[in-house]
Amino acid sequence: MPQNGGGVSNINRPSGWRKATAGLAVAEQHAQNGERVAIPKTQAFVAVKRVGAHIGLKAGDMLLLDTLGAFTQVQDWEEGQRPIVWASNAYLMEQTGFSLSALKRHARRLAEIGVISFKDSPNGKRWGRRDADGRIVEAYGFDLSPLSARVEEFEELQAELQAERELCQRLKRQITVARRMIRARIEAASHAALKGPWTHLSGLFEDLLERLPRRNTASEKLERLLAWFRELQERIEAAYLTAVRAEEGVENTPETSEQVSEKTQEMNPREVISEPHILITTQLNPVTRNRSETEQAAGVVPNEPPEDPVARELEDWVAETRKKRGAAIDLATVMQACPEFASWARNMGGYLKDWGDLHRVAGQLRPMIGVSEHAWNLAQDRLGPQIATAALVLTFDKHCAGEVASPGGYLRGIVQKAGAGELHLERSFYGRLSGQAA
Repeated sequence: MPQNGGGVSNINRPSGWRKATAGLAVAEQHAQNGERVAIPKTQAFVAVKRVGAHIGLKAGDMLLLDTLGAFTQVQDWEEGQRPIVWASNAYLMEQTGFSLSALKRHARRLAEIGVISFKDSPNGKRWGRRDADGRIVEAYGFDLSPLSARVEEFEELQAELQAERELCQRLKRQITVARRMIRARIEAASHAALKGPWTHLSGLFEDLLERLPRRNTASEKLERLLAWFRELQERIEAAYLTAVRAEEGVENTPETSEQVSEKTQEMNPREVISEPHILITTQLNPVTRNRSETEQAAGVVPNEPPEDPVARELEDWVAETRKKRGAAIDLATVMQACPEFASWARNMGGYLKDWGDLHRVAGQLRPMIGVSEHAWNLAQDRLGPQIATAALVLTFDKHCAGEVASPGGYLRGIVQKAGAGELHLERSFYGRLSGQAA
C-alpha cells in the first residue's frame, strides 16, 4: 500500500495556507488522548459515520476520511500507537477524484471538526516507516488518533440522536391523532348543523396546520405544537358537548363543567406517551360497578334482541365463542376497555344496543385512523364481523393512546395471528381493564 510523500506536501507545511487555530489545537489534544486507548478501527469509523452529518461533516469529508482509513492497519489502533497516514497528495487526489484545492478544503474541515490531526515533519513532508512487525516507528502526515479518543462521545451522541428521533416520531403520531379527531369533530358539528363558534375554531385549526413543520424539527417545537392542538381539541370537545346538549334540550350542569375541568387537568402535553384528550362524559369503573351499571355506562341497552341479520350473526358469534373459550368478549367489556372509542361511538351513534350498532359505528370511524377499506374488508372476511369489529375497536383505542403507529398494519397483524391460530383478542381487552383498575 503506497504511503510515500513524493515531495513536499502543501497540506503538511507548518506555515503558509494552514494557520494555527483553536480547532487544530483541540484536534491535537484529541490525538494525544487517542494514543492512550485501544479502539478497533471499525468501531471508530462506525461511530463517526453515525453522527457525521450532525457534527458538520459533508459527503466529501467522509470520502477522504474513508480513503485515509484504508491505509491504516490493525496494529495502528492499539494502545500506544497512532494511525498516521503519509500518502501523497497525488495518490489521494487519484483515489478521491478531488482537485488539490478540494483535497485541502476537506482535510482542513476534518481537522477543524476534530476527527483528524496534522502531524508535521520539520521540512513539511509526509513520510513514515514501519518495523518488522508492521508497527509504525516514525511517521508524519494525517493522524487519525482523534477518532479513538472520541468514540465514546460519538456513541453517546448517537444514542441521544436516536432517542430524539423516536420522541419526535411519537409526538408526530400524537399530533396526527389530535388533528384527525379535531377535523372529525368539526365536520360532525357541521354535518349536524350544531350551533357554536365553529368558524372561529376552524380558523384556529387551520392556523395550527400552517405551523406544522415541513421538515425535521426539534422535539421541543413538536411538544409545543401538540400542546396547542390538544388545547384546541379540548375547546372543540367542550363546544361540541354544549351544542349537543343544547340540541337535546339538556341543561349544562355544574357536574358537566366539572368533568370537563377534571379531564383538562389530566392532560399533560409534555408527556412522551400520553393519550390524546377526548372528552369522556361517563367515567367507567370496573371495580365498583355491577354488570347492569357497566352496560349502561358503556352505552349498551341490555337484553335488546338484534334487529337485523348482521346483528344476529354477530350475536351468534358470541355464543360460539363462549362455547370455544368459556369466556367471550361481551359488548360492555369491549366498550369499557376502550374508553376513547366508546366516547366517539356514543357521540356518533348514541346508545349501542348490540354488536350490529358497534359494527356500523366502527366502520364509520375506520377512516379517521387511516385504516383502508381493503384492510377492513379483509379483516371481516378472515375474522368474521364481530372479531373484526372488536379488533378495529382495539386498534382505534391503541392508536389514540399512541401505542400503535400504523393502525392498518396492526389490524393486518391481528388477521395474520388469527390465521396462524395464535389470536387471543380477549387477553388484550382484559389486560386494558386490569390497567385501568390499577
